[in-house]
Amino acid sequence: MMQILNIAAYEFIALVGLPGLQVALRDAAQSRALRGTVLLAEEGINLFLAGGSSDIHDFLAWLRRDLRFADLEVKQSWSTAQPFRKLLVKIKPEIIRMDHPAIRPSAGRAPSVDAATLRRWLDAGHDDSGRPVVTLDTRNDFEADVGTFRKAIDWRISKFTEFPQALLAHREELAGKTVVSFCTGGIRCEKAAIFMREAGVAHVFQLEGGILKYFEAEGHAHFDGECFVFDERRAVDAALAPKVDIGALSDSQRGQTVKG
Repeated sequence: MMQILNIAAYEFIALVGLPGLQVALRDAAQSRALRGTVLLAEEGINLFLAGGSSDIHDFLAWLRRDLRFADLEVKQSWSTAQPFRKLLVKIKPEIIRMDHPAIRPSAGRAPSVDAATLRRWLDAGHDDSGRPVVTLDTRNDFEADVGTFRKAIDWRISKFTEFPQALLAHREELAGKTVVSFCTGGIRCEKAAIFMREAGVAHVFQLEGGILKYFEAEGHAHFDGECFVFDERRAVDAALAPKVDIGALSDSQRGQTVKG
């Protein structure tokens, strides 16, 4: 029986007063017995949290009372046990590290496509203008090995900071194509899409909400395998069910699982 609600969310929005926000978020999550990770930066917020359903929803209601987070969109999934061992609330230079400070999604997003549009394009093999469509995996190589879109471009990067150089090395391969960048929940493919547009790739979109939102809407269509997640579930399938039943594992097995 699935009892723990897992949420993933991010928002690129200019933030100030980070130390005070860090304390408030930590207190709000701790008081509701939530675990996971919250990253804060001047460019926005990125969070992965898990806990009881009522506690999660109460936390989100509290967070959205801050008008900066009123429109925060959340991806949800369930597990039989808590997939995180502790709560971390950190201040970072970036909520997803790219080492390109000029890329600021809060100043303007790249165009996006929703899951239904991407599936329709992949069904047809082209976009609405008749241009060939390719999907571009912006995740790390070990994540792509667990599962990815069929025939997706995978440059075998080991960390996201390698993406800009990989794009510059392969840019000509994307000429004449519509490129849809994707990642787990949308944050990496959003930065990647902006970088590609600024690097001169003409027809670039980001997959809105990433693989997790795609699974919610379209299931496994055009996707092989599972979606890697950075917690003890290890991966979720197209029904957003965890690959690993955490509740059935011993403490020693859980430690082995999270190490991968």
